[in-house]
Amino acid sequence: MRRAVILAGVLCLVLAATGYAQEHYTEGPVWVVSHYRTTQGHFEDYMAFLRQNFFPSSEEAKKEGLILDFKVFVKDPKGAGDWDVAVATLYPSYGKALDYSKADEDKWKAIEAKQYKTDDEKKQSEMTEVRFTMREYLGTTYMREINLRPMP
Repeated sequence: MRRAVILAGVLCLVLAATGYAQEHYTEGPVWVVSHYRTTQGHFEDYMAFLRQNFFPSSEEAKKEGLILDFKVFVKDPKGAGDWDVAVATLYPSYGKALDYSKADEDKWKAIEAKQYKTDDEKKQSEMTEVRFTMREYLGTTYMREINLRPMP
């Protein structure tokens, strides 16, 4: 009995803390941001690659409702392991960003087939593998956008 009371008390505290934390904001969409470090002398090549491949596919995905928005960020790296290019894609929710959907996958495949003028995924991969010589992948971050509530 005592264990049940303690468990109920802890659960109430967790729920109260969660409710209090969201008193100041509402949850928004989710950014998926991949960070890269371009290899020496290939920054402009990578920008051209993104412009030719990432940009048109992302524009079409936006029209198809697969994503809400996309952006590319650049900065001066602070050290050897720091990123200089970040590619960000905005999804309406964590579910849309992380969960598998056959319908969404089919839409993405159609976009890629149109972009690369072939349904053959192996050929598409061969056409884009040049990007691996232009940059090193450093990782991906998932971030929820929040909307601050106005003060009363």
